[in-house]
Amino acid sequence: MSKELISQENIVVGEIANGLPLTIPVYRLKGDGTGPNVYIQANMHGAEVQGNAVIYQLLEQLKSLKLRGDITLVPYANPIGCNQKSGEFTLGRFDPITGTNWNRMYRFNKALPSQIAEQHKDSDDATLKAAFKQALVADIDSQLTGPDYSLPTGKRIALNLQKLAHQADIVLDLHTGPISSQHLYCPEYAKDSASYFNIEHVLLIPSDFDGAMDEASFCPWWSLSEELGKQGREFAVQVEAFTVELGSQEKIDLSAALDDANSILSYLNHKEVLVDAAYQPKAMTRYACMLEDYIAYFAPMGGMVEYLAPLGGHIKAGEPIARILRMERYLSEQPLQTLSFDKDAIAILHFASASVNQGTELYKFFTNVFEL
Repeated sequence: MSKELISQENIVVGEIANGLPLTIPVYRLKGDGTGPNVYIQANMHGAEVQGNAVIYQLLEQLKSLKLRGDITLVPYANPIGCNQKSGEFTLGRFDPITGTNWNRMYRFNKALPSQIAEQHKDSDDATLKAAFKQALVADIDSQLTGPDYSLPTGKRIALNLQKLAHQADIVLDLHTGPISSQHLYCPEYAKDSASYFNIEHVLLIPSDFDGAMDEASFCPWWSLSEELGKQGREFAVQVEAFTVELGSQEKIDLSAALDDANSILSYLNHKEVLVDAAYQPKAMTRYACMLEDYIAYFAPMGGMVEYLAPLGGHIKAGEPIARILRMERYLSEQPLQTLSFDKDAIAILHFASASVNQGTELYKFFTNVFEL
């Protein structure tokens, strides 16, 4: 495959106040039809830009590879979020009009799995899979072709992206944290696949739907599998979807992006998307925890924070994780307060600023950690 075989389409996902269209670039590579189809998007949150560099590095390598499955790549998935600036900082995590998280606007019609399970209880697996994919896309189309007044800006963007994702068998949503180590949101049923990414920390998530792209992609198929199980029929979940947390926001690193691309290609090679490729996962110990054991640590007081717990590092209960400086106390009481966490944990991410209010989400920790 060469660069000439990569196609580009700029899809329209809305209009801005001057009447001009909001567009998103979509790159497509065709496989030979014998492997799973892949959808990869980046930059749904405005400050989380590293995924665009990863898509660049993926395209640079994919143009010289043979593919079994089709691959669709979407950088700049949220053209409003990535332009949502305040001074030198990119905001872009929440819709500035509604306050809703941009990554919580996807759709899951919970009635569809039971409907399709009943309608196709006598169909073979291939027919059932094709019918459910068609139903999922038709459900999104019904929302997009409804009255224009019914869709807020963010929902329209999300539905256009979700329509692309529903046509794939593998969905990767590329994000970053504020200041963060790499980690992977992985559905529990797909935990074996996590070992093919070069990512040390894995967060195992249940089938609960909270509006995110990964959940919107796998929850319908997980529910379909459960509905068919009630009929006594074994039907594996047909789609794998992950949120890949690449590191910290507000920066790109092309060298790290190449490593991230190789990690993704290792996974895609395992899933037989690539033909005769050499990508393999790195040997490493991978640590996991369940979503219910992923603990947010909120600042017990306001002040200026020195973050001490190393990201990706294992800490023991009671060890210092941060110090908070309170200069207004310098003459009256202790101005420097040491914070600790009461559990053994792995520090995954922390707040981007040293200036925090009481109640700010200061850290997030893996607890009850086990090797994957």
